[in-house]
Amino acid sequence: MPEQEIGVITHFFGNIGVAVIKLKQGELASGDTIHIKGHSTDFVQKIDSIQIDHKPVPKVKKGDDFGVKVKDKCREGDIVYKVTE
Repeated sequence: MPEQEIGVITHFFGNIGVAVIKLKQGELASGDTIHIKGHSTDFVQKIDSIQIDHKPVPKVKKGDDFGVKVKDKCREGDIVYKVTE
């Protein structure tokens, strides 16, 4: 499954399972599939919702910082890939 590196985890809120991602290139929308990979992190999931400043948005673009509910623990510095078909 082809992937494109698009961003990095800048913060993880473990108590609510939300990762803050800095998008370095491209764009990302609800329904897209991402792969988060790091030293001890490696999982793939579909994005259900994206939020900027606690408000849902349909998509984000390069330079945006946004929150995504994640199914597993991740860490600052983990790389975010967009799974392309």
